[in-house]
Amino acid sequence: MNFKRYVLKNLEAWKASNNRKPLILRGARQVGKTTLVTEFAKSYDFFIPLNLEKTSDKEFFEAYDDVNTIVESLLLSNNITPDQQQNTLLFIDEIQELPKAIQLLRYFFEEVPELHVISAGSLLEFAIKEVESFPVGRVEFLYLFPLNFSEYLQAINHNTALNYLRSVPLNPVAHKTLLGLFHRYAIIGGMPEVVKRNIGDGNLANLPNVYESIWATYKEDVEKYASNATERRVIRHIMETAHLYIDQRIKFQNFGNSNYRSREVGEAMRNLDAAKIIQLIYPTTDIEPPIKPNINKSPRLQFLDTGLVNYTLGIQAQLLGMEDLSNAFKGAIIPHLITQEIISLNTISSTKPHFWIREKKQSSSEVDLVYPYQDKVIPIEIKSGATGTLKSLHQFMDRTDHPYAIRIYGGGYKVEKSTTIAGTPFLLMNLPYYLGTQLPNYIEYFVDNHSMSEKEG
Repeated sequence: MNFKRYVLKNLEAWKASNNRKPLILRGARQVGKTTLVTEFAKSYDFFIPLNLEKTSDKEFFEAYDDVNTIVESLLLSNNITPDQQQNTLLFIDEIQELPKAIQLLRYFFEEVPELHVISAGSLLEFAIKEVESFPVGRVEFLYLFPLNFSEYLQAINHNTALNYLRSVPLNPVAHKTLLGLFHRYAIIGGMPEVVKRNIGDGNLANLPNVYESIWATYKEDVEKYASNATERRVIRHIMETAHLYIDQRIKFQNFGNSNYRSREVGEAMRNLDAAKIIQLIYPTTDIEPPIKPNINKSPRLQFLDTGLVNYTLGIQAQLLGMEDLSNAFKGAIIPHLITQEIISLNTISSTKPHFWIREKKQSSSEVDLVYPYQDKVIPIEIKSGATGTLKSLHQFMDRTDHPYAIRIYGGGYKVEKSTTIAGTPFLLMNLPYYLGTQLPNYIEYFVDNHSMSEKEG
């Protein structure tokens, strides 16, 4: 089974580019990088797949230092003539296993530009440290994450629901169906192997082995993330406890009721962040672009995949019986998943979203997410309560110079006029949970089609 991924449009644009550079596809293990490239390779006449975990494939790079000789050897081995290489895709998988191969990517660009080259790896951030001369400016990057809700609908072949999802504004007739489908997606998450297995038999009881296999792989990689025994112990502790703190702001000092110091936990967290398994989402105090994270403030924890979190917490059966997931695990599951959805849209950079804070002794505020659009920073609250309870969002709107605010919740789509506690009028766009991947489209529609001067209704 092959999934149609959001990043495919980036791959197609890369293939068509006149200034195409070797591409490095980045992402955690088991998010579908190899499957994606193998499927994309069908658009070429010839495909040379290499896996540098295999000794025989690694030998092409170990035997020669000259890229032209390496390419000649690869073409010969695959019965491809030199004049056919312009419609040939070379895929170097698990490139982190050989730092020399990463270094040589610049020479593919400079000396063999007609050959299309994609590489992939899950621990590249650590391998890059061993590269003597990283090919800065000679390579491009793309990022891949677990399936988001749009990709999930494509995977289960619910094209009708997908068409409604992409229609802005939403037709109310689709709300109940989309909410039900999102409920299932929120429980199992977006790891490709999990989705594939669930499509096969639809039985949630058959998924624990898949989750356990994925999580065990990440734990085994601990040795590769860490540089010493102490760091290995700290990382193991984080991976055994971090799921208890999702969507919460954390302190590094004594994290997870440990005796580990701030410096030790911080270094381990940053390694896991680099590996895309656990990400640190930092706050900002900005109300206008550019949004700058404040890394001196406590970050929020974000896991790679909400389905993995649900499995690790042991709450999937409980979630099946809930009508509104906004209350699941102290209200953390939905904000975590929506943040995951927004991260999945950042395919060409490693930019992460931020939340907004205003810390005062008597009155602190925290808005779940902020989104930059044109000359504005749009505040986003993820709640199920009434609009009058959005106190932090009100604090933001009292300070900004535009009227646009968003609430993501379990109800239907609507735009309404509202007023802060302090009397500032603003427009509130209410979006159902399942529209996370459509947020950029809805923000554009919101700003372009609504203003405080229009009549209600």
